[in-house]
This record gives sequence, structure tokens and C-alpha cells, in this order.
Amino acid sequence: MGLAVSEMRKGMTLLYDGELYEIVEYEHSKRGRAGAVAKTKLKHLKTGRVTSATFKGPENTESAFLESRQLQYVYHDGTDYVFMDTERFDQFPISQQVLGEQSQFLLEGNMVIGYYYNDELVKVDLPSFVELKVTQTEPGVRGDTVSNVEKPATLETGVVVSVPLFVKEGDTLKVDTRSGTYVERL
Repeated sequence: MGLAVSEMRKGMTLLYDGELYEIVEYEHSKRGRAGAVAKTKLKHLKTGRVTSATFKGPENTESAFLESRQLQYVYHDGTDYVFMDTERFDQFPISQQVLGEQSQFLLEGNMVIGYYYNDELVKVDLPSFVELKVTQTEPGVRGDTVSNVEKPATLETGVVVSVPLFVKEGDTLKVDTRSGTYVERL
């Protein structure tokens, strides 16, 4: 049975034309007697490709149940990131394309939630916040008291984030993995 437009939500995983997708953007509108319409952007969970789709009803869709398990990030191997199931000790690769920008916040040993469809790892969610050390940044200019002035800082994973002037090399920062922004110095 198909998925109704009103049941769709951002972050939901669905089968669309027999392929597994995640809804990354969702806009619901009701147009008089024409009925409800959902404009979406869908991310293919195997290729990472994002496509647009408009749904007027339950055609070609169904909800997909994903099993979740605790995983540990083990290592990066070319274009794949390898995760280990902490209970079964099985290892699962997932491509950079599918992992997306989350990969820039991964450190070996990080714990994540892995989502499986038919025993295949299809999606990984990092914690909302991670703690990373600053490896390179310019010193703040003494006397520069203008509020909200920021400078770039390179963190231990290689990602560059904007930080306040008082942050220096060696500091540990809390970073939001969803937006890639500085939260606080620890």
C-alpha cells in the first residue's frame, strides 16, 4: 500500500519506484479540490544522488522500516568509511557519497547509529554534537573588540569552521554536525 502525502516527513525513509530514498526536503501544500501535494527532494541511499519528486497521492511509494544498531567508526579506506557493529563485530563499508558532509566530523573510534535495510547498511547518523581539537588557527588580534568577529579554524578531522577570536590552537570545541558550526569551547 502506498504512502499518503500527509504521512511523509523530512528524514523519513521510503521505497519509491522500488528504490530506497530519504526525504531531505519536504513541502506540503493543499490546493483546493485538487488535493494535497508534497514537493520533496529525495536522497538515494545507495548512490547519494539527490532528486526532486512531487507526490499527489500514494503512487509508487511505501514506508521502509530500517533497523538501527550502534556502530563504531573504524577507518577510512579510499572512498569508503568502515564501521563495526559493536555487538556482532561485523564490519560494514559505506561510501563517501552516501555519508555526505557528515564524514568531515568523523574520528576513528566515534560511535554512530547505523541504519540497515534487509541487513545492508544504508545510512549512518552522527551524534548532533562532536568534540574536536583545533589543529590550526591564526591568533586573535589584541584589541579587536568588535562583537561577533570570527576567524577560520582547522579541526583535527581537517574540517574548517568559523570560530570566535579567542579560540586558539589546542582548544577542544563542541561542533554541531548538522550545520557544521561552532557551539562552544570546552
